[in-house]
Amino acid sequence: MGQQETVATSLAGAVVEGVGASLAAVDAELARRYPGDPGTRQPVHTVYVPAESFAADTVRTWGESALAALDEHAPDAAALARVLGLPGHLAEPVHARVRAKLEREPVEDLRIDFEDGYGGTDEDRDAARAARLLARAWADGTAPPYAGIRIKCMEAAVRERGIRTLDVFLTGLMDAGGLPDGLVLTLPKVTYTEQVTAMVRLVEEFEKARGLPAGRIGFEIQIETSQAILGPDGTATVARMIDAAEGRATGLHYGTFDYSACLGVSAAHQAGDHPAADHAKAVMQVAAAGTGVRVSDGSTNVLPVGPTERVHEAWRLHYGLTRRALARAYYQGWDMHPGHLPTRYAAVFAFYREGFEQAAARLSAYAGRAGGDVMDEPATAKALSSYLLRGIDCGALDAPEVARATGLTRAQLDAFAAPRRGDLTATSR
Repeated sequence: MGQQETVATSLAGAVVEGVGASLAAVDAELARRYPGDPGTRQPVHTVYVPAESFAADTVRTWGESALAALDEHAPDAAALARVLGLPGHLAEPVHARVRAKLEREPVEDLRIDFEDGYGGTDEDRDAARAARLLARAWADGTAPPYAGIRIKCMEAAVRERGIRTLDVFLTGLMDAGGLPDGLVLTLPKVTYTEQVTAMVRLVEEFEKARGLPAGRIGFEIQIETSQAILGPDGTATVARMIDAAEGRATGLHYGTFDYSACLGVSAAHQAGDHPAADHAKAVMQVAAAGTGVRVSDGSTNVLPVGPTERVHEAWRLHYGLTRRALARAYYQGWDMHPGHLPTRYAAVFAFYREGFEQAAARLSAYAGRAGGDVMDEPATAKALSSYLLRGIDCGALDAPEVARATGLTRAQLDAFAAPRRGDLTATSR
């Protein structure tokens, strides 16, 4: 081994120590505000069902209805490919995986709706029933990976009713055995950070009342008003909302139709690809980046029902919007009808399968030299591994095929997807 070269420096150790001391508060603030992605699975969609119509077999019936629609309007791979414009090499694997997904796990995230979609007459009863049915489903293994409720907003006219529904629902779950890991709560129509602070106070008090660990209950913030994007002082209000949640915010969900209407967009043009929607979601995305809060796209209100020609038209629209969202890194959206499930999964599976080989090859090449004397961009490995992990989690890719293509275990993929903050600022050598 050669003798180590001696180099000269001019700065005293005290200078370096002083810089470190001066930035200690910044270091702590970065760690607190920007912990990075939690590394857990993110569902590809959220299915909303009115609380009064939610039943023990809702998830199963959605899957059966979606399969029936697929069998009627695209019974084989070639038919689905013609409708959606899938390339030939993807037609069979996408069609087969869509069928398997609808049979095995048709809904990844279920939200029982007590807000706009609710039309019941006894909200106490429906909230208690929702808790009872979900607790039973979680106990017997039939619940989707994520599920919960959307309560009414914090505006004065419905505030007490929303708070009571939240209390009834959470109390019912606790009495049935506790809060499951897949529980998700959604707070809609947030306009001021004080409403987020109020939600934090509510769940804090519930945790204290039931002896739960502090911070156990998180919630999503639904972005449906202009005030949630831009405040009267010109600041991005949504960033303040994330901060006001004190680490409890799990997601930002874009509300397509309420937000569009708030801006005066006419009904015929209210859609996820409208410029107003793109602006709102871009602000949400930047505000959430690095915080661990995920961003979800909204929905389409064009339902795939009626004759085959009309179903195909709605499918093409939904497929195109979903693919567009995925390309813009909005990995989750809403589905409002069982007929949306075939194209949700077709779009998601095609997105991950078409880029699988290239992503696996690039990550394998990076991993092969990461331990040597060549330092590639860690951000590249982070993006590639995150892409592959999302594909595995939703069923687009199989873990064994990813392991064969990359030579990496799931644990190694996880490590690449969540590097330390300093690693992402490393430069090539």
